[in-house]
Formats: sequence, C-alpha cells, structure tokens
Amino acid sequence: MKRGILEVFLVDAHGITHTNFIGSPVYYVLLQCGTKEYRSKMSKGDNDNALWNQKFVFDFPMSQWKKLTHIKFRIMDKELFKDGGFVGETMIHLGGIVTEGRDRGCMETKPAPYNVVLDDNTFKGQLKIGLRFIATDKSQRKAWEVKMEAKNREEPISPILNLMKLPLLRFLLYCFRKTNKYQLKEN
Repeated sequence: MKRGILEVFLVDAHGITHTNFIGSPVYYVLLQCGTKEYRSKMSKGDNDNALWNQKFVFDFPMSQWKKLTHIKFRIMDKELFKDGGFVGETMIHLGGIVTEGRDRGCMETKPAPYNVVLDDNTFKGQLKIGLRFIATDKSQRKAWEVKMEAKNREEPISPILNLMKLPLLRFLLYCFRKTNKYQLKEN
C-alpha cells in the first residue's frame, strides 16, 4: 500500500504580533494536518521574531492524502499563567505538493515566508516553512525508517573532543618519530 510522508520544517517567524502586555513573549506553534497535531518547542520572542528550526513528520496512506487539502499553523503565545494567547495563523494548501510528490516520488519546497493572518483577517508578519512530500510503498518506507533511525542514533562528537584530536595526533606522531630515531641510533 502506498503511503505519503510530509516533512515540515518550521524555521522562524518575523514581524508577528506581540500579545503580552508585560514581559517578553514566548511563542510556540500548533501544526495540524488531518487528524494529527503537533506542538513546537517554545521560542523566546525577540522584537516580534521567533526561531524554532524544528522538523515534523506527517504520515498517512495515499488514499487519505487525496482528501487532505491543507496544513494549518497556529502561532500561540504563552501567557503569564496559562497557555494559548492566539497570535495568528498560516494555512498552506497541499494539493500541488501532494500531486507532484505522488507523480515524481518526491517533491520539495525550500523554506519560504508565508503571511500570518490575524483574528480580523488582516496580515501581520511572516512564518518561514519548508515542505517535502515523499510517496513510498511499504518496502521503501522500511528503508526510509531504518535510515532515519540510524541518523537519530548517531551520537554527536563533543566539540572539546574535536579540539583535542589535532594536538593529540601531533603528540603521538612526535612520540612515534622520537622512538624511531632512538631505534635507528641503537642499530
């Protein structure tokens, strides 16, 4: 059975409405596509800007993708004692990317700005989002899952260890040269 995977890359927001009267805003985004919903991490607002750099994956059977028309992004602001101060929303229609992805096997759009719509249907600010749609059958999906699991299991190398590698290699090379000089002199 064919399936479709939509990868959504939530980059940042610029020029969005600041809804807090006191203190700096803390923004998060609710992503909704069909029956699945995700919540992004919190991002401190800086002059009505926010940065997330977060990836989300929506996976549905291809028959269901034909019925899904859009993905909705609701930008929320964490209030002092509660969640959920509505900032604005962006809706992206998926017809083109799903159709092209189904025909080609994969379709990708680079992160681009989309207008943020306020409660009164005016625009203020932009949300930068990138999309990739992958059409797979069961065997391709298993290979993709294995690849993603392996990628997620890779442990990052410590920056300190990276800095230590070069001097350590130089030191070992120096020691190796010294021992070779002494061995040559003895013979």
